[in-house]
Amino acid sequence: MRGITLPSWYRTDYDSPAAGRYLRDIRATGARWVTLTPTWYQHRRTDSLMRPTEETASDASLRRIARRAHTAGLKVMFKPHVDLPGDGDRAGIRPRARAAWFTSYRRFITHYADLAADTGAEQFAVGTELAGVSGDREAWTRVVDTVRRHYDGPLTYAANYDEYTRIGFWKELDLIGIDAYWPLSGRPTDDTARLRRAWKPISEELAAFSRRHDRRILFTEAGYVSQHGSTPAPYAWDISSRTGDAEQAAAYRALLDTFTDRPWWAGVCWWMWDDWPDSGETPAALAYTPHGKPAERVLRERWGAS
Repeated sequence: MRGITLPSWYRTDYDSPAAGRYLRDIRATGARWVTLTPTWYQHRRTDSLMRPTEETASDASLRRIARRAHTAGLKVMFKPHVDLPGDGDRAGIRPRARAAWFTSYRRFITHYADLAADTGAEQFAVGTELAGVSGDREAWTRVVDTVRRHYDGPLTYAANYDEYTRIGFWKELDLIGIDAYWPLSGRPTDDTARLRRAWKPISEELAAFSRRHDRRILFTEAGYVSQHGSTPAPYAWDISSRTGDAEQAAAYRALLDTFTDRPWWAGVCWWMWDDWPDSGETPAALAYTPHGKPAERVLRERWGAS
């Protein structure tokens, strides 16, 4: 999988005039996949109910963006998220009424499984970084079984890099999904060789994990902000006001050098392409996007873009 995520933060994002350009730009890197992230929200970590809000991409816009992605020559993965308001970490979701939460979650995830089936999406994630509840093997097996009744394509779960070893339902899925935000250095560096050395023990661990579970591993997310300090903390949005284009590019290069052509590795979906106009998120020069930066040139070189 050579993919890039195009997330949404508002109901009409996927209908933005920029959407078509973003898809063409993603395709021009050599990418062959785009991941879409419709999101529902729950008010508190302990709540049992999640709902769509004005920050949830509309179903109609999802249908249109999936159709436009296919027209642009991209395959589509749906990767629905459940989030908390503001800066709350979804890994902290620990509902007081777990059975009620999973009932609500199945309603949420099957809604998008139906949309994925209707739009011909080629892959689907049954969950993302829900470490507070992902240890419940029986409940997640029911989630997977329910999704399979609605969608017949390949399934994964996007576990955070510090969560994947605690997942007990990998055998129920087609791919092991990992959001690959491992810290790679104790201090900022744009030394690709050093970053490759940091990946080596991680790669060996992942190869053994893949063999034990008889599943290939997909990096459902990986990314680095173009800020000084991204390699020690790839998971952080706001590290520094100092740009770090060379550091971001070196991190892209080291990951692809390390994992490309490994038979157990199913690919990567980078987080993320450009933010939507007027979103108010991190300025593009400091954000995760590789667009217009040396990291984009790394993708074009490694992915053989014309």
